[in-house]
Amino acid sequence: QVQLVESGGGLVQSGGSLRLSCAASGSMFSINTMCWYREAPWKLRELVAAITSGESTNYASSVKGRFIISRDNAKNTIILQMNSLKPEDTAVYYCSAGVRRYSYSRIDTTYWGQGTQVTVSS
Repeated sequence: QVQLVESGGGLVQSGGSLRLSCAASGSMFSINTMCWYREAPWKLRELVAAITSGESTNYASSVKGRFIISRDNAKNTIILQMNSLKPEDTAVYYCSAGVRRYSYSRIDTTYWGQGTQVTVSS
């Protein structure tokens, strides 16, 4: 089985910074795209940032220029550096990974972490 464990959430004042990390572990052949999503109360889960195995990145327009996603393939870990935080960034942040379980697998299986709360006070 594959597990994703997030850490680094917490309470911060508006304008502050937080750093989230997500580590993947378990039996897998490779990890392809890894993402951060967030879900605020009464809102749908939305994609925040994504990074491919080749380290191409994509960001939601609401976080572009403030958040940076990075990846350590050797450690199966991604980081989300969040700067200039705003109250509207308050949400539970989830990590996801597209995992190729075996060398002969034809598709990726998506796994999710348990989520970490980020609260930005005004």
